[in-house]
Amino acid sequence: MNISVEVSLYPLADGYLEIIKATVERLAQAQQVMVKTNAMSTQMTGEFDAVMAVLKSEILQTFQETNKAVFVCKFLNSDLEL
Repeated sequence: MNISVEVSLYPLADGYLEIIKATVERLAQAQQVMVKTNAMSTQMTGEFDAVMAVLKSEILQTFQETNKAVFVCKFLNSDLEL
């Protein structure tokens, strides 16, 4: 099954823009999913397991590198054209 996810990151730290940029750059390197970023969020679409694996890895890395951060994700059980 393919899914689409809209992800927003809110680091609760000084230098939050650099944290967001680093996260977006890592997400953009994911080859198993399509990724598109705008000023408010990042959209991802692809096969369920691939999208979830990318999200899991990125959330873990961001949490390990940032004292406090909030991810807000919206999931759709269908493809969106990015």
